[in-house]
Amino acid sequence: MIKKAMACMMAAAMISGAGCADNKSFSTSSEKVAAEPSKVLIAYFSWSGNTRTAAEYIQKATGGTLFEIKPLKAYPDDYDECVDQAKKECRDGFKPELASKVDQMDQYDVIFVGSPNWWGTMAPPVATFLTSYDFKGKTVIPFFTHGGGGVQNCERDAHQLCPD
Repeated sequence: MIKKAMACMMAAAMISGAGCADNKSFSTSSEKVAAEPSKVLIAYFSWSGNTRTAAEYIQKATGGTLFEIKPLKAYPDDYDECVDQAKKECRDGFKPELASKVDQMDQYDVIFVGSPNWWGTMAPPVATFLTSYDFKGKTVIPFFTHGGGGVQNCERDAHQLCPD
């Protein structure tokens, strides 16, 4: 189990540059997190498939449950249209309604939350996800994908939405 936990942490850190969350801040510590596979959730939003691929790697390492965060109204398939919509939503702090919720969120102790970096922050559906549940007492491990821009404000914004 310890090997799986370390693999999770390394995968998350490599993908995002972020490690486990504690009650004070996100850090790049090598803190060990151990949980039974049935208590691990990997929630992610992916428009192009990159974040989905990262989530699948984490799922293989942990044996956890995958959950795709989907907005009720899908983003446009056209890249330029999606970019325009995402830019406006991120600028306005918009949180779209989600198509589904996690059943029995209370059964999970460790929750990986994945998002692409959109305009310097997480995708709006992930912001909705983080404000839809009480994560107090859980270990939340954010991971972010990007096209070279780094995590920018993703960690900070995730911590603001999910401080406990």
